Formats: sequence, C-alpha cells, structure tokens
Amino acid sequence: MNGGPSGFNNAPITRTFVIACCVFTIVFGIQGRSNKLGLSYQDIWKKLQLWKLIVSTFTFSSTPELMFGAYLLYYFRVFERQIGSNKYAVFVSFSIIVSSLLQLFGQAFLNDPTLSVLTSGPYGLIFSSFVPFYFDIPVSTRFRVNALSFSDKSFIYLAGLQLLLSSWKRSLVPGLCGILAGTLYRLNVLRIRRLKFPELIASFFSRLSLPSVGSASPAPPSRNGPSFAARQVEGNYRGPISSTPEPPEDSIETLVSMGFDRNSARQALVHARNDINAATNILLESQVH
Repeated sequence: MNGGPSGFNNAPITRTFVIACCVFTIVFGIQGRSNKLGLSYQDIWKKLQLWKLIVSTFTFSSTPELMFGAYLLYYFRVFERQIGSNKYAVFVSFSIIVSSLLQLFGQAFLNDPTLSVLTSGPYGLIFSSFVPFYFDIPVSTRFRVNALSFSDKSFIYLAGLQLLLSSWKRSLVPGLCGILAGTLYRLNVLRIRRLKFPELIASFFSRLSLPSVGSASPAPPSRNGPSFAARQVEGNYRGPISSTPEPPEDSIETLVSMGFDRNSARQALVHARNDINAATNILLESQVH
C-alpha cells in the first residue's frame, strides 16, 4: 500500500515537515540533546522556554523513531493531496497546537514524575492523521497469515503502534493527545475545517521546500478535453471494454484521494476492469512515460 504517486508531488507541506524533522533530529542528535527536548510543563510554563514548543515538534528523540515517524509522515501526504495544501496547513497547525496543549495540561494534572518530560517529535500530527486514515482510506487488499486476518492498512497501523510504544508512557501520552486532536478536527470543532490560511502563507511552503528529485510536475487539466494522463491511459491501454461495468464511485474516490486526476482514474478503472490495484499501476506507469 502506498500514499499515491511516489515523491512529494502536490505535497509541499509534507515535504517541508519531513525535511525539517530529519535536519533537526540529526543536528540535535549529533549534539546529544535530542532526548532532552520533549515537552515539559515546568520548562514551558515556569521557565518560559517557549523555543521548546517548536524544537520538540520537529525533533525525534532517536533514529528508530525518526525512521518510523518520517515514513508515516510521508505516507500521510495523501491527505494533503486530498484536501489541498492550504487546508492541510490548517490541519497541521490545529493538530500540533491542540495536542501540545493537551500534553501540557495532562502533565500538570497527572503529576506523574515519569511524565515530567515527554518524548519529542511530531506525535500530534502523526497520530492526528490516523483519524482520517481510519475513516477515509478504504481497504483495497485483504490477506490471511495462518489464523490472522490482515489488510493493506495493517502495516500503517503496526508502524504507528511501534512509534506509539517506543518510549512507553512518554510516547503514549503524546500519541493519545494527537488522536484526540484529530478527533476534534474531524468533529469540526469551532468549524475548523472551514478555515483557510491566506494564500501568501500557504504558498510560502511551496517556495520553501526543495523540488522533488526525479519527479515531474503534473500537467494542468484541460478545460476542453481529458487530461494528458487520461489520454495516455486511453492510448496505452486500448482494449475491449464495452462489457466492463461503470467503475464504482468509491474506487474512483480512492484513486482521486491518492492524487490522480478523476477522469484518468475512471478510465484506468475501466481498462483495468475495476481492479483498483491494476488501475493504480496503470496510472503510475502513465506518469513515467
């Protein structure tokens, strides 16, 4: 299972976040400080070390956490492609702010010495993203291993579980706060899902992040005819499709959520006889040519 076309096409916010996490984690790891940058009620409210609010968001406390966290952030770029970079920036900001506040309030009320410093990293954003992942990303493949049943989504859940329990309670609390923040966003608290940043702020991330290596920008859709990718799909995969039923709407929406053009997605499903995995391969192949 993947998050759509490879690379960071149409996902500048995700690209900036992943690069920042890698840079911050490596720099502070070399200095031996990465495990001391987690959120602390004492540091924020009493010592007013507000810089930790930013640093702790982008710095994982260990290399394994960086690997799992960067993988999940990279996969969840599908949501930026789905709702657009502007609204995704709102989602990112809401998730980080709300989860950070919940973590600080939790430390204040739990009064547990083992939670005096929580683990650092964008746990709020990552685990907030599991909420739309659970509700909005359908299962496309199921399989069994002995008596256990799995789906293509199981690998994402396992990676999230590994990250959630990486530092036991110190990582469990930020993860749960992130899930709660994602739930509040989905419930549209304060109509947050309607908010948008000014275009100047949203476009800043597009200029700030580096261009995707080896990936071409998608061709703009034509108003007078099918897109370039749609014409490629039609030209490269001609065949008898008269007997193929109309593709299900949920299959089309799944491919669209991965970043593909709607018309291209529909034609790929028709040529793949409504096999969503084959249709995905057709669309990916059409982008290479």
